[in-house]
Amino acid sequence: MSLREWRVYILRCGDGSLYTGITNDLDRRLKAHSSGRGAKYTRSHEPVELVYSEPALDKSSALKRELAIKGLTREQKLKLIAENQY
Repeated sequence: MSLREWRVYILRCGDGSLYTGITNDLDRRLKAHSSGRGAKYTRSHEPVELVYSEPALDKSSALKRELAIKGLTREQKLKLIAENQY
């Protein structure tokens, strides 16, 4: 079994809202969100687009960072996205 890197990510939903989550398999998670099998929130706000992703050391770190990002204002999230275009 290969170890997968934990990631924190932000999606822009079809209505312009932003969704933040974590995963250790970003490709699989994006496919789940895009096919309507992701989080309840994204299922009702399709389509989704990945706009930000950052690595985390482990699941605990990813969860803490997710909580920190969710605590940002929309403007702060947009600034984070803009400063880290990939």
